[in-house]
Amino acid sequence: METIRLGQNGPVVTPLCIGTWAWGDKFFWSYGNEYGPEELEAAFTAALDAGINFFDTAEIYGFGLSEKFLGQFMQKTDKQVQIATKYGPAPWRFTGQSVADALTDSLKRLQVDRVALYQVHWPFAFLMSQKTLMNALADEVQRGRIETVGVSNYSAEQMREAHEILAARGVPLAVNQVRYSLLTRQIESNGIFHTARELGVTILAYSPLAQGLLTGKYTVLGGETPNGARRLDPRFSKEGLQKIEPVISLLRQLGEKRDRTPAQVSLNWLIAQGNVIPIPGAKTAQQAQQNAGALGWRLSDDEVAQLEEVSRPWMK
Repeated sequence: METIRLGQNGPVVTPLCIGTWAWGDKFFWSYGNEYGPEELEAAFTAALDAGINFFDTAEIYGFGLSEKFLGQFMQKTDKQVQIATKYGPAPWRFTGQSVADALTDSLKRLQVDRVALYQVHWPFAFLMSQKTLMNALADEVQRGRIETVGVSNYSAEQMREAHEILAARGVPLAVNQVRYSLLTRQIESNGIFHTARELGVTILAYSPLAQGLLTGKYTVLGGETPNGARRLDPRFSKEGLQKIEPVISLLRQLGEKRDRTPAQVSLNWLIAQGNVIPIPGAKTAQQAQQNAGALGWRLSDDEVAQLEEVSRPWMK
């Protein structure tokens, strides 16, 4: 299995990470209806069996359930598992101690003493300054409870500020986790991608399959119907699906050459960008295995260019 380093000197991880937003989330993903703990544990095991041991979670996912599930599942394996989780800035969190307390709670749910990556979930810190926040994270690196620091949903300017504050403490900014897929390429035009490369910051790409749109399961001519809040998303309407049809058609065409799915081709395209780790979700063993099928091969430069061209409208 090939690997990639988080940031300039962070841990070495698999080039694909399993996202666990759906692990316990009832509103968006309808947890408890079509899947439960057994399916999630099967997904966890299937990912490890496929060589993927990097999982991304957050304290807010399932209101702590996602972290708890990961903690329980990790107790049943002797394989090394690397965890990225997130701190959520909130109005009542306005001191550095708030960061330490939130991390303590996450570590308890995960049943570990340390995580590979601790990220700030969004940039608005309310009553806490970025300086206080980043220094609190640097303190935790020095304490050994987190290996590397990351941010999420930060603009190019906000990322640069966080990088500068951390650098003063001798701590690199390792990651910016942002929405990135063939159907959401704005980070290439708004400076985030370029700035990350300049600063040595790795991009973690969430919603790399555009919440299922790039799987090819949803088509104008019929197919599956999205569940949960996605039913209200105009991208899943007939007009929305017509708009993305050229992208899906090319994904199918390229996938057929290698016996790969549109989703696997989409994920491979992200990996081909360099310094990008996609984070597809997995609620079942089958989904985890499908995700793993994006690894072990590479699109040609010409194929990468074809996908870049057909998806160019989504750079805006």
